[in-house]
Amino acid sequence: MKKNKQKYLPEFVYGGTDGVVTTFAIIAGAIGAALSPSVILILGFANLFADGFSMASSNYLSRKSETEAVQKQKQPIQTALVTFVSFILIGFIPLASFLFAIFFPVIDPYKFYISIVLTAAAFIGIGAVKGVVTGKHKIASAVETFGIGAVASGIAYFVGVFLQSII
Repeated sequence: MKKNKQKYLPEFVYGGTDGVVTTFAIIAGAIGAALSPSVILILGFANLFADGFSMASSNYLSRKSETEAVQKQKQPIQTALVTFVSFILIGFIPLASFLFAIFFPVIDPYKFYISIVLTAAAFIGIGAVKGVVTGKHKIASAVETFGIGAVASGIAYFVGVFLQSII
């Protein structure tokens, strides 16, 4: 049973982590550059689906090439689907507060801070799932994933601040 849970873990971790990193990177960079929430939503959703599809198709082609070279247990279409679905579902998390702020104006002033908390929770959740499925220490795995994501998010935010200051 544990083997079945581990079968698509790499795609889940890769798709989910990249989904939340790239989506929050767009949000952080856009906030740093003082772009409007509507621009953030447009860029965020465009990235979510375009990059999600790009990752899924790249995963498919990579896995297909690997399977053609050496027979493996994983099916290219299934690995691509896991990558795409985890990218979309987990990658949506940082955008949620910006979307909900449209319908619930009370959260509008806090949407970026809510996005930070939701993004941190997503990183921690991905790491914890990875730890549970692999039998590794789930807290250490969660902290590692969170740390990597926090660095990527900080880079995006400060690039946005820097570019906004020179443009």
